[in-house]
Amino acid sequence: MKVTALIEDELIQEVIDLSGAKNITEALKIALNDYRSRKLMRNYSNSIVAEPLQFTYGAKQLRDLNQK
Repeated sequence: MKVTALIEDELIQEVIDLSGAKNITEALKIALNDYRSRKLMRNYSNSIVAEPLQFTYGAKQLRDLNQK
């Protein structure tokens, strides 16, 4: 996909330097993938906080199941 975006030169250069990218396209891909990953992790974290995991087995019960 081609995109035209007005982004400050200093910001682009800083992203290139920090990411170690070879060009603007690679730097933007790295930055967008990083943003997406962080956002997904935050969403998963929030869903766990809203509805915590519940374990139905204790350690002894799990050991007993594993030994069968």
